[in-house]
Amino acid sequence: MSAFHPPLRPTPSSGSPALTPRTITPLGITTVDIPVLPFPLTDAEITVQVRVALHEDQAFNDVSTVATVATTRHVRSAILARRDGVIAGVPLAVEAFRQLDSAVSIRVEAYDGTRVKAGDVVMHVSGHARGMLSAERTALNYLQHLSGIATLTSRFVDAVAGTSALILDTRKTTPGWRALEKYAVRAGGGTNHRMDLRGGVLIKDNHLAAIGGDIAMAVSRARGLALSGTVIEVECDTLEQVDATIAAGADAVLLDNMSLEQLSEAVARCRGRVITEASGGVTLDTVRRIAETGVDRISVGALTHSAPALDFGLDFDGL
Repeated sequence: MSAFHPPLRPTPSSGSPALTPRTITPLGITTVDIPVLPFPLTDAEITVQVRVALHEDQAFNDVSTVATVATTRHVRSAILARRDGVIAGVPLAVEAFRQLDSAVSIRVEAYDGTRVKAGDVVMHVSGHARGMLSAERTALNYLQHLSGIATLTSRFVDAVAGTSALILDTRKTTPGWRALEKYAVRAGGGTNHRMDLRGGVLIKDNHLAAIGGDIAMAVSRARGLALSGTVIEVECDTLEQVDATIAAGADAVLLDNMSLEQLSEAVARCRGRVITEASGGVTLDTVRRIAETGVDRISVGALTHSAPALDFGLDFDGL
């Protein structure tokens, strides 16, 4: 078991769809992007996730739409990206429209993981006007949030291109949304750190404080308890702790809030012995310089806790 989950594929460098666009029928909705980027939820989980969101918005009791739109009105629309970015969340958006109109016809133009330009069409939607209007906000909310994460991740990945560093996320995710947010990181070309507390051992400063700072004892206990193959990582604030972590036989060292000079020295001490990960206050302005120290991985909590939404709009284009 590894604590690190690599990206499932490279993010395309152009706005071209990853697959040939096709019409998605109601029965095929939840397999929209599976040939390219496996979705983290099952068909049943997607159905429940979206239904809860629609009920939260009272989409099945949309007074505004019922009062103004005839039940027989059919429309065509397109969801467009209003900013450059990377798409994530298409299966959820499609499912939102399907649950309000089981006969809806959807043509996906940009699958999850695809880079788009402002003005590019993500999907065409054709069906009952009432269902489309009632599902619109939920569908766009999924796309905006997850595509925002994918887009910010892609910017960090682009910033370190040509170095050996991978961009990792953290466990700083929205409660209940971790699988989706970490999926969006992969859509943006990033790499998942451990998915949860069972997925790897990370001995942090407070763990060490609780046992008197004994790194050797912490690593030994973790090695004895964890499943074979589990990555054992220790958070280090000083070079002395780095040396102790190496001596204790850990697999990885998290270099927390170190200066560039400290990072370079730590990488030199760790090279060929343990995996190095830089963390703490990483920004788009600093990530390239951090990567150039030679660290193997750079973890960025902002990917999931501070990514701005990517703007989309749904526009009717005919009756």
